[in-house]
Amino acid sequence: MPFGCIVFLFLIFMLPKQYRLKKRAAFSATYKVKHSTHKGGVTLFAGIEKSDASDYTKAGFVVSKKTHKRAVKRNRLKRLMRENYRLLLKENSLGNSQKYLSLIFVGCENALNKNFDEIHDIIKTLLERI
Repeated sequence: MPFGCIVFLFLIFMLPKQYRLKKRAAFSATYKVKHSTHKGGVTLFAGIEKSDASDYTKAGFVVSKKTHKRAVKRNRLKRLMRENYRLLLKENSLGNSQKYLSLIFVGCENALNKNFDEIHDIIKTLLERI
């Protein structure tokens, strides 16, 4: 497979830019709200509620170095969480979570050995709870 095709496939499965939480200040502001829920090794932090419904809800994905020392394991968990969120966004089944400005998914040690379907169930449940 040529390199161009690999890059193209990667871009198809990425979370669109307007839905990504990137800035450190945005992460800090979301953590300060202290509105969170936890299930199966994944914690979901929700930021403040939107005043304008037209804004996008931004999502961030974090797995601490304390969770596992290997970057491969940490990145795999982040990819699984990000892809499951993207699929739920595509299906438009994010429920109540769309009323928040930002969401942060934090992966813990218990979630490292879970497969795609287990992470999907966890992410879906967290979004329903919030």
